[in-house]
Amino acid sequence: MTLIQPQPELHGIAGGQALSQGQTQFFIPATASLHERRPRTLKHGDSFAVFDHSGDAISGPGSPEGLYHRDTRYLSHLYLTINGMRPILLSSALRDDNAMLTCDLANPDFFGEDGKVAVEHDLIHLRRTRFLWKDALYERITIRNFDTEARQIRIDLSFAADFADLFEIRGMTRLRHGAMREAQVGTADVLLGYLGRDDRERQTHLHFDPVPSELTDSYARFDVTVLPGQRCALFTRIGCGRVETSDALPKQFLKSLREAMHALGAARKRAAALHSSNDLFNEVTRRSVADISMLSTDTEFGPYPYAGIPWFSTIFGRDAIITALETLWMDPAISRGVLGYLAAHQATSFDPAADAEPGKILHEVRHGEMAELGEVPFRHYYGSIDSTPLFVMLAGAYLERTGDIAFLQRILPNIDAALSWIDTHGDRDGDGFVEYGRLTDQGLQNQGWKDSHDSIFHADGSIARGPIALVEVQAYVYGAWKAAEALFGAVGEDERAAVYRDRAAQLIDRFDAAFFDATLGTYVLALDGDKQPCRVRSSNAGHVLYTGLAREERAEAVVRTLMAPASFSGWGVRTIASTEKRYNPMSYHNGSIWPHDNALIAGGFSRYGYQREAAQIFEGLFAAATYVDMMRLPELFCGFPRRRSQGPTFYPVACSPQAWSAAAPLALIQSSLGLWFDVPAAQISFHKPTLPHFLQSLTIRRLGIGAAKVDIAFDRIGDQAVVKPMPHGSNARIATIA
Repeated sequence: MTLIQPQPELHGIAGGQALSQGQTQFFIPATASLHERRPRTLKHGDSFAVFDHSGDAISGPGSPEGLYHRDTRYLSHLYLTINGMRPILLSSALRDDNAMLTCDLANPDFFGEDGKVAVEHDLIHLRRTRFLWKDALYERITIRNFDTEARQIRIDLSFAADFADLFEIRGMTRLRHGAMREAQVGTADVLLGYLGRDDRERQTHLHFDPVPSELTDSYARFDVTVLPGQRCALFTRIGCGRVETSDALPKQFLKSLREAMHALGAARKRAAALHSSNDLFNEVTRRSVADISMLSTDTEFGPYPYAGIPWFSTIFGRDAIITALETLWMDPAISRGVLGYLAAHQATSFDPAADAEPGKILHEVRHGEMAELGEVPFRHYYGSIDSTPLFVMLAGAYLERTGDIAFLQRILPNIDAALSWIDTHGDRDGDGFVEYGRLTDQGLQNQGWKDSHDSIFHADGSIARGPIALVEVQAYVYGAWKAAEALFGAVGEDERAAVYRDRAAQLIDRFDAAFFDATLGTYVLALDGDKQPCRVRSSNAGHVLYTGLAREERAEAVVRTLMAPASFSGWGVRTIASTEKRYNPMSYHNGSIWPHDNALIAGGFSRYGYQREAAQIFEGLFAAATYVDMMRLPELFCGFPRRRSQGPTFYPVACSPQAWSAAAPLALIQSSLGLWFDVPAAQISFHKPTLPHFLQSLTIRRLGIGAAKVDIAFDRIGDQAVVKPMPHGSNARIATIA
């Protein structure tokens, strides 16, 4: 994902195309805080919606609110009034499973012509019930009269569709647009349309039930009389495209709601379930699982987690792979869906405009007008240096978790191609390390997960010049080669397995000599194009522990450096230490805290036996979640030090929900328990299992291994967790390794 702070005077376009300035590429301007808005979000498939707490979408500069489909905003304004006034907000909440948004509202004081209160406030109750299903937004407005006499009520719903491209909403300027179509207004329907410069027709179809008293191209008016103690309901469907159905809207509303709730429930039941002694932690994990279920879109290959709302609700390679790795122990179906999709969309030829090379794995897919026209390069974009080795890593992890040889054999040619890319195009100068450098000036300037323009720098603060070999990418390459050893061994290609075993072993010493800096007490951030080290203490070093590339004798120093006050804020490990030249706790990548980054670091700590430090990260992120609306960890938050009785400082335009952040608490459970699987032996093992101090007990239900399902309970005794298998009719074995 990309968020780059601009130099405002350089931002612009030429001939309808975006300027290719590294500082201004595809940035998200922080003109308004998403956290301040605390938006309510819904998603299904390729559609998502963002509303305020009253259920409205208020159009205006900097507003991300509205209904979106495939990177286009199909509804930019939706505003409800009662008797010409905005109702009073009582409460607003998403269901625990994210299936439905409910907004409770009440009438304000209504004044008569004499200026006196004719109807007191809080006598008329409005409940807006809303959900997304199959590219349409459904809403039921229930009006109930708690007064002692009948009341005549006028409900107005104003609406508009700007058909803006998501990148335009994010801040890019366009000089040329397509043509707005003349609205088609019927008795109960309105069709708004736009013909894009890509020659695609986009339509928003609004349908109302009952028939409005008045309907125009910008508002629907309902005049209703509600008797004392009685209620009535108004229904609206807003489709991203024309919706054809013979069902009456009230019936369709209920039928679609049942289907939406069933689909989310099926996704949750597919995964293992968690319950602990801490009610707050139970809420955090419920929200995590619900967010991953909501963000996951069903493709022909299986579920694929879209990255995040509002800016990244689409296919991303790196994000989905890391989300899959974080959730693999609970729900292997996500990993299979991600592997299948990315294999099918692997690059097979050179395309400099898309940073594509044979064997490379996707970075991002976009479907909007700007992507179709090439105004942004992301239609099918391959500009990430790490997606390809991470793809092979995930394939190996999926094999270890499931033993699903048949599926992996089907994508083995794609794994082969990815491994070939690492050797050829990945290692640009033949020095044995993988580097990145964009193929045109339209591509992303930095192509690791820290992809803002100033994220890779030297100790003096100067920006590193490419091609750049990132420390964590070498760790992913090591992980890919270890995965290749296991994959080829599993299909009987022992000679190839031995080749990758040897290559992984040889990388350990070569990497250590080039990247470890004893003075820093950790690995350098990167090597620049002149092979000069970027001597910066960064969170990236923790990823070296995650894949196992670090020599055993280095682990203690890396852990100590990452957990020192300069790096560990109390909430989590900062992206760079506070002692570094470009440190800024309010930056996107230079001092902030990312939950997914911390989950991988904790996984690395656990791998090398540092369970206590992994538990500290776990505790910090859990504590942060308790201060966040809906217990939902955002994409990132600021890196200011933790202070007693105060929550974390929020980043203004962080996405929430964000898939790899939602998955972070689930990955931290695996790290704390030292959980791993031996499918051929039908054995689940725990290496030095611990529980953080905020958990006295934890139960995992329906944990799958092969065809078996097991339930396991854990009790904390001191610094250790006692494992207690529970009867479940399974032949799986449970082992605890001290």
